[in-house]
Amino acid sequence: MTDVEVLAPRDVPLGGPRAMRVRRTLPQRHRSLIGAWCFIDHYGPDEVDETGGMVLPAHPHTGLQTVSWLFDGELEHRDSVGSLATVRPGEINLMTAGRGISHTEVSTRGTTTLHGAQLWIALPDDSRHVEPRFEHFAPDPVRGPGWEARVFIGSLLGASSPVAVHTPLLGAEVMLAPGRSLEVEVDPTFEHGVLLDVGTVDVDGQELAPSDLAHLPHGRTTVTLTAQEEARLLLLGGPPFGEPIVMWWNFIGRSHDEIAGYRQEWQDQIAAGGGPDDVVADGREVSAGRFGTVDLDLPPIPAPVLPNVRLKERR
Repeated sequence: MTDVEVLAPRDVPLGGPRAMRVRRTLPQRHRSLIGAWCFIDHYGPDEVDETGGMVLPAHPHTGLQTVSWLFDGELEHRDSVGSLATVRPGEINLMTAGRGISHTEVSTRGTTTLHGAQLWIALPDDSRHVEPRFEHFAPDPVRGPGWEARVFIGSLLGASSPVAVHTPLLGAEVMLAPGRSLEVEVDPTFEHGVLLDVGTVDVDGQELAPSDLAHLPHGRTTVTLTAQEEARLLLLGGPPFGEPIVMWWNFIGRSHDEIAGYRQEWQDQIAAGGGPDDVVADGREVSAGRFGTVDLDLPPIPAPVLPNVRLKERR
């Protein structure tokens, strides 16, 4: 009997009524995290002329790190700490929101096809209020007979990434030739996730279809990946997170009231014009310092209305 659990994706609009569609596998009702990985969107390949590509105006984050990883196309990232970077296939953009940041992601004019994954990492309690920052890294590929890998977070197959994370983590892209089987040595304290991008792959006896996410519990020393046809996947991992979180919209906190406070700060900043210094909203002084502003001529995304029930912890 296999201990591999397959999580099927659901279709979600990203960023408004004309937004591109993404396939989301995490969080789900019965599983919220794999290690500190708490959010996985898979999108494309989309023809930008037909879909409009990705146009995400300024929006806020707290308590997490965002990972942008592309298979095709380019995205331009801007944020409120002054970062401007283009991410391309085989490169990672890692943004640490910490106490608060705002950013934009827009597909570049030269992009005709957009295809990639957007992932979030929950920050542990002792790191979730750190200063926001941004990193960009292009890992060198490592290769063997019938396989190639790029390790963008953590260590695997003799390669390591220098980007800064706040819990032990693994993130790697793996490509397999048709009929190739690869046994990967992994940390037994980690649970793992396998997100299939293209092709068909068997994960320790469990077959995945594109956009499926396989979950493997901790305790394993190896993961075996077998491709029936040419395949590309993301291998993610980390120790079970061990802390309850409250996640809603773009915020991660520890209580309903904390999330409601972040939402109000963002709404006040929008209402007051979104300046980086103290501003006035509804006749009162409001600090816009938590999220700052992004230098892009697009109106910021307002937060949705909170549900009529208190937000629940995810474990």
